[in-house]
Amino acid sequence: MKPILVTGGAGFIGSNFVRHWLNMEPSPVVNLDKLTYAGNLASLSSIAQDSRHSFVRGDICDERLVGELLHAHRPWAIIHFAAESHVDRSIHNGQDFIRTNVEGTFCLLQAAREYLNHLSSEERSAFRFVHISTDEVYGSLRPDAPAFTESTPYAPNSPYSASKAAADHLVRAFHHTYVLPTITTNCSNNYGPCQFPEKLIPLMIHNALNGKSLPVYGDGSNVRDWLYVLDHCEAIRQVVHKGALGETYNIGGQCEKNNLEVVKEVCAILSELRPGPNYASLIRFVEDRPGHDLRYAVDISKVRREIGWTPKESFSSGLRKTICWFLENSSWVESVTSGSYREWIDIHYEAGRQRIGQ
Repeated sequence: MKPILVTGGAGFIGSNFVRHWLNMEPSPVVNLDKLTYAGNLASLSSIAQDSRHSFVRGDICDERLVGELLHAHRPWAIIHFAAESHVDRSIHNGQDFIRTNVEGTFCLLQAAREYLNHLSSEERSAFRFVHISTDEVYGSLRPDAPAFTESTPYAPNSPYSASKAAADHLVRAFHHTYVLPTITTNCSNNYGPCQFPEKLIPLMIHNALNGKSLPVYGDGSNVRDWLYVLDHCEAIRQVVHKGALGETYNIGGQCEKNNLEVVKEVCAILSELRPGPNYASLIRFVEDRPGHDLRYAVDISKVRREIGWTPKESFSSGLRKTICWFLENSSWVESVTSGSYREWIDIHYEAGRQRIGQ
């Protein structure tokens, strides 16, 4: 049976997708990941002995390597997760974001286009290039504004979101210019197992368990639509099979929460599952990041109507599962919370950035 090619399959969403796909589908997976700081083979340990999973360490900017993989394995779909994804890192240094998110996506599209020229008409008609993007490309919403739809104009406000917007436009261009069979998905904030502890929820869990401060930007009023990662993976799986070529689908959790609400709920669940310290007393408000978008929310009417997908997890149920996973997988956390991770946290949350408040 022909496989699918997954890029970034050792990262947070990618590794969850690979495991979910192999649990739900007969098609094997060829997994291409550069293994940067956010990629971790420990996230794939549960499928280490699964013969349907082939891991290749490599860069999506290496068009020759990608081409060789395509011609050797002849996948019927490419699922493109590989990306630099942390807004704060992009603010400090956006160069890696341009290289991976823009140049890497371009190289992948070029390789896919060349690959299709060698397929039969039947194979070409079955092929899919699914590009995983973000709701951040749409910009920021006012508190009373309707959620983003697939026709919302792009207005990225960070180097990260700008790089993803550029990638989205390249995918669209390759479909319209070269008739490459592409589909784009724009998701809201993901959370769940195997998320690197630089993002809000795993950072709060990790810091709370270690008695460290829980840094919250500004006054904690920034709102995000929270999507449990396995709900997202199921949506992508269904889009691969049912999505219309050239279309975009917004995928969200329908769980809008501001950052302070999220942190307080993390503290409440931890107090129940790991009683002891007053976790909420560790909350500290820090200087807001530049250009911090006020609110994101996506309208999932299209993916519900055309694909038949809706999220299963509420924020409370998904968060509890996430915290339980982190509590039960301390060795995974220890393996990633060293070296570059500690250096990043030290630089980004040094004492000079913290302000006394609330």
